[in-house]
Amino acid sequence: MKAITISEHGGPEVLRYTDIPEPKIGAHEVLVRVRACALNHLDLWIRKGLPGRPIPFPHIPGSDISGEVARVGESVSNVHVGDKVLLAPGISCGQCEQCIAGRDSFCKDYTLFGSGVHGGYAEFVKSPAVNVIPIPGNLSFEEAAAIPLVFLTAWHMLFNRAQLRPSEEILVIAAGSGVGSAAIQIAKVTGARVIATAGSAPKLAKAKELGADEVLSHTGVEFAREVKRLTNGRGVDVVFEHVGAATWEQSVYSLSVGGRLVTCGATTGFESKINIAYLFARQLSILGSFMGYKSELFSVLDLFKRGSLKPVIDCVIPLERAAEAHKRLENREQFGKVVLRVD
Repeated sequence: MKAITISEHGGPEVLRYTDIPEPKIGAHEVLVRVRACALNHLDLWIRKGLPGRPIPFPHIPGSDISGEVARVGESVSNVHVGDKVLLAPGISCGQCEQCIAGRDSFCKDYTLFGSGVHGGYAEFVKSPAVNVIPIPGNLSFEEAAAIPLVFLTAWHMLFNRAQLRPSEEILVIAAGSGVGSAAIQIAKVTGARVIATAGSAPKLAKAKELGADEVLSHTGVEFAREVKRLTNGRGVDVVFEHVGAATWEQSVYSLSVGGRLVTCGATTGFESKINIAYLFARQLSILGSFMGYKSELFSVLDLFKRGSLKPVIDCVIPLERAAEAHKRLENREQFGKVVLRVD
């Protein structure tokens, strides 16, 4: 089969379009003919290399996958050959205490397609049967691939970790990202008032179109002052963070007394400072979040079936031009998801 592989860490030039053997499946696995695979910042980190996170080469990236069932293992009954499906991006053992309790992202063996196992930058991918989910409604393959990782992550951050309530105000950092554009929609469906930031006027305009009540630039400005102005000096109840060093301090100062900051990433750097006295005097909460539970993905997909949420696609690029797609994401040119089409 054709696939994009990396055999060394580096820039987009290490992504190679090549031939590799088609995966073989076991009794509880499904072979999926990939039709689309959306990019995430994880793809960039895997390509560049993360300290303490070795991966065997050659490696196939890609966590957000949709396609058609090509083959099923002898013990598989939840899907059938020809079904149009998407894949839950997180893979766990399914047998430990955390998995049995439904907290699969807490499993010690938890990994993601495109990270601990081969991903979707390929014509075929094998998957545990429990990760294979029928595509809801009339979504295209590209739309389906734009959903799983970012909407699951945003859902878990907002509801499981930050406990967002309908009457609250939330600041969503970097609305142009996949997870930011998902958070705006989910928060609005909840009934919250949404203030969103972005780095350019076109992205701010698109955030408004998605439902943000107010928009602010986060580039080279103390946006916390504007957040306070827009909330009558109070600040927001929740800050949705994933940018890290570049926005961290202003994000913390944007919180109301008793506010909660929830973060799932640090695309501009992992190191930042916090005023501890400010933290305890204002009774703030800093919450980490990573992915979400498979069960939460079903809640997300139900809202897509109802039409309450929609995928946000920046562009669709053929698989063989994956390096171009990486450059677009790396340069922060996108609004929403960059998707690879697999013909």
